[in-house]
Amino acid sequence: MAELQTKAEPGSVPVPAPVEPEPPLAEAPSLDAVEKKAAAAPPPAPAAAEETKALAVVENEKTSDPVKKKATGGSLDRDIALAEIEKEKRLSNVKAWEESEKSKAENKAQKQLSAVAAWENSKKAALEAQLRKIEEQLEKKKAEYGEKMKNKIALIHKQAEEKKAMVEAKRGEEILKAEETAAKYRATGNTPKKAFGCF
Repeated sequence: MAELQTKAEPGSVPVPAPVEPEPPLAEAPSLDAVEKKAAAAPPPAPAAAEETKALAVVENEKTSDPVKKKATGGSLDRDIALAEIEKEKRLSNVKAWEESEKSKAENKAQKQLSAVAAWENSKKAALEAQLRKIEEQLEKKKAEYGEKMKNKIALIHKQAEEKKAMVEAKRGEEILKAEETAAKYRATGNTPKKAFGCF
């Protein structure tokens, strides 16, 4: 029956209602504005559709459905797009925070490693200086002990020379005394009282 009515009135062509252009995503309204707009949009009145002719009902259905679909689809798409933007923004903030924390940790570790290396170098330098000081003291003591030993050796050599000289002097005296005694015995014709053990 609807086909008959559309054939009977060929001059009337259903015209879709004008649709408002959606704002670009960069200038998307806030979520509060979107919710207010969705709440303000009145739902289609079914009573008014029943009162009109069947042709008008078809027109209202055809015109109101695409508008309603586009309006709710646009709002839904806009909400999804806004949610995606918020999610990307949140993820980029998290990534930036993560990179910042990693950089802080890296810098802190580098600073601590530098401090440890400086501490190690200062301790090594202090120990090397102490070792050099001990070596210098040992060299000084070695030189002192060497000098003392040389002095003792010289003193012992001097004492030995003195003892040798005394022995030589005593030997000379004894030889001289023996020669004098032998000359006396020869002169007197006496023999010495001490006889040799072999005779």
